Amino acid sequence: MLDAFRNVRLGTATARLTRRDDGAQLLQVEEPLGEYPETLMSRLEYWAAEAPERCFVARRDASGEWRRLSYAETRERVRSLAQGLLDAGLSVERPLAILSGNSVEHLLLAMAAMYVGIPYTSVSPAYSLVSRDFAKLRHIVELLTPGMLMVDRAEDFVAALAAVKSADCACLAVEPEGMEGARAFAALLDTPVTAEVDEAHAAVTPDTIAKFLFTSGSTGMPKGVINTNRMLCANQEMLAAQMPFLRDEPPVLVDWLPWNHTFGGNHNAGIVLYNGGSLYIDDGRPVPGEFETTIANLREIAPTIYFNVPKGFEILVDYLKRDDALRENFFSRLNLMFFAAAGLAQHIWDDLDRLAIQTLGCKVGMLTGLGATETAPSAMFASLAESRSGVVGLPARGVTVKLVPNGGKLECRVKGPNVMPGYWRQSEITAKSFDEEGFYCLGDAVKFIDPNAPQRGMRFDGRISEDFKLNTGTWVSVGPLRAGIIEAGAPHVKDVVIAGLDRAYVSILVFPELDKCRQLAGLGGEATAAEVLASEPVRERFRRLLRDLAEQSTGSSNRIRRAVLLSEPPSLDAHEVTDKGSINQRAVLERRAALVDELYAAEPSQRVLRLD
Repeated sequence: MLDAFRNVRLGTATARLTRRDDGAQLLQVEEPLGEYPETLMSRLEYWAAEAPERCFVARRDASGEWRRLSYAETRERVRSLAQGLLDAGLSVERPLAILSGNSVEHLLLAMAAMYVGIPYTSVSPAYSLVSRDFAKLRHIVELLTPGMLMVDRAEDFVAALAAVKSADCACLAVEPEGMEGARAFAALLDTPVTAEVDEAHAAVTPDTIAKFLFTSGSTGMPKGVINTNRMLCANQEMLAAQMPFLRDEPPVLVDWLPWNHTFGGNHNAGIVLYNGGSLYIDDGRPVPGEFETTIANLREIAPTIYFNVPKGFEILVDYLKRDDALRENFFSRLNLMFFAAAGLAQHIWDDLDRLAIQTLGCKVGMLTGLGATETAPSAMFASLAESRSGVVGLPARGVTVKLVPNGGKLECRVKGPNVMPGYWRQSEITAKSFDEEGFYCLGDAVKFIDPNAPQRGMRFDGRISEDFKLNTGTWVSVGPLRAGIIEAGAPHVKDVVIAGLDRAYVSILVFPELDKCRQLAGLGGEATAAEVLASEPVRERFRRLLRDLAEQSTGSSNRIRRAVLLSEPPSLDAHEVTDKGSINQRAVLERRAALVDELYAAEPSQRVLRLD
């Protein structure tokens, strides 16, 4: 029952479905998109005048105390930094590239660039600090030709900058020690503002490029998605129409999601600025040893809306179960939750509902949807009544979804003011990404929850490019199958790759949750990954998983016959995994082709788990 949820104001969506003679269907909602500002930085001007003393952004300093900046202070710093960027000669042809993770300095500099119409990009820190060959970083720098690279601690980026920095590219560092020629961020912050800033700010239009956001590179090298001011503002108005409670009280976010991704950088940071809220930068991560920082922040700051990836919610639930004070604070002002990047296991969702009821006497809604870097990011939203893993709902206001029959599925294409004009300096790839009517081809398949009731919305039906046929001609739908395996294998399965192209049956390569498997095996920290995965309790757990999946299967397309547990994690440099943790199915299968052959051997080795 919807009345079992906390009473917050949510938007309406009335489906309108048009069936065309060519077989395509157009799905829209009848409610119109409201007016939105021409530029995102006009929201900074608005809130600096409307609520100058309100906290805009905060982050803990070295002593553990929150360092807060108000809207008025933010505007003052942004204008000084904008002057410094103009003085440095930055432009659309020589933009700003930020190589470090989330920080107050990162946010201020990014906003300064947008304020005067200089595009910027936030580059995944993993491309500089984890990668050994710097191939993706080099690709991005060569594509953008930036005039300035910004880092936090210069000494951490010496090797990366030496590999990619050109002689005419400036380096700006929050802590410049350890790098010759690096300019201090503090010096740029002291730049006196001239009339040039106001002139440049006045010249920014809806079509001015605000930023370049790079795709995660799950199917090759990252592509530079052009994000205009129109895209960002339209998408924020779509979000506010879906969640009008954001207008009722300034949102408060405690958020770690990285700004080099559209979820953290556009969606979450944008919600704060657009609606005059407060962003508390969370330096935690949903991994062992780092999530404690998130917990410390959530004990102190009660969010009004909370975003995370499924793994983050999974770890959070464990803490909420054990800590009543944390649970009380977390739910005290919480209006809504939202996840992205993967499916949320149902038992985690159920735990969140139960904990909210225990605390508030009602549930706190969890919304789902569909989006992409190319759509700024939101394109579809589920209703609260239908929201669950895999449900993507109906189009956002102002968005038209085109459903095109493709291999027995409905391919999803979108058009709207939130859709990119193209990829930067990659015209051929851009042309292939849009159809003849100007719809962006997401590459996702969707299907109606109920074909006779379009109002209920749609659910995700896999990636078109990942599906394949067995040698019997049977199609294997990878997305739903993968999600079902991860759900059934929780908490011991981190991810899976589906094998079986032109083979007789489906097999899987499993990336296990090693810590959970270690606990199951009863082995200490000194045991290697191979020893953990070879232990009988772990092997029996996955043999049981194969049996359970077989009982639920409906035919050869979703019956898993064999599996192998991978002790080697996916490689970033080999493109097996993106920096946000998304698995590149094709790259894993190609790099580990010998393992795939072993899965299908007439007499496989002992490490292959078999249903037959």
